[in-house]
Amino acid sequence: MKYKRILLKLSGEALMGGKSYGIDPQTLSRYAEEIVTVVKQGVETGIVIGGGNIFRGLQGAAEGFDRVQGDYMGMLATVINAMALQSELEKQGLKVKLLSGLSIDRIADSASSRKITEALDAGFVVIVAGGTGNPFFTTDTAAALRAVEMHADVLLKGTRVDGIYTADPEKDPTAVKFDTITFDEAYERKLKVMDMTAFTLCRENDLPILVFDMNQKGNLEKAVSGENIGTVVHN
Repeated sequence: MKYKRILLKLSGEALMGGKSYGIDPQTLSRYAEEIVTVVKQGVETGIVIGGGNIFRGLQGAAEGFDRVQGDYMGMLATVINAMALQSELEKQGLKVKLLSGLSIDRIADSASSRKITEALDAGFVVIVAGGTGNPFFTTDTAAALRAVEMHADVLLKGTRVDGIYTADPEKDPTAVKFDTITFDEAYERKLKVMDMTAFTLCRENDLPILVFDMNQKGNLEKAVSGENIGTVVHN
């Protein structure tokens, strides 16, 4: 495997599968199978998952919620998704440690760099829920933060598209895909890879980002193996 320690960022919306809300059990099971495949090959794996299938803070703010309250509601949504993924991974035979940026002692220990790395060293998959624990930060930023804290080799962003394009491929049929691109070029082209805080965290800590299609069976293993899928953003 090219990457020995990874942080996998999954969107909450991806868990909906064909549903319009919530968690699709088949999608959850399929994602877990992908993760099990790489973990059984010795890849140390951390996971951060969004909460947009349940509640999104910014959307809530636009609809009249207080932004801070909305962001905390979004963080709680990530906890629900993380618990579902933990349950599914354990059902498929993995040891899983659930940590949280929010203090929720009965469900998860508080996240810290030391706790994450100790759990990884002990052979656990580590899911970090609750974002950064603070409002005004996205789960992309939480993923970048946790990836840096755990000294990951790469941040893998699993999406529904197969990489980064010159334009939105779902809207522009002439869009061209990048195999690799530098942080500076992605910034200059104003490409939407991750939010700027997350993007800057990765660039300043020399942490590459690999954007790939998580819905294609076997792609996570290919990504970790270093096969030419998706798009790598690097310094």
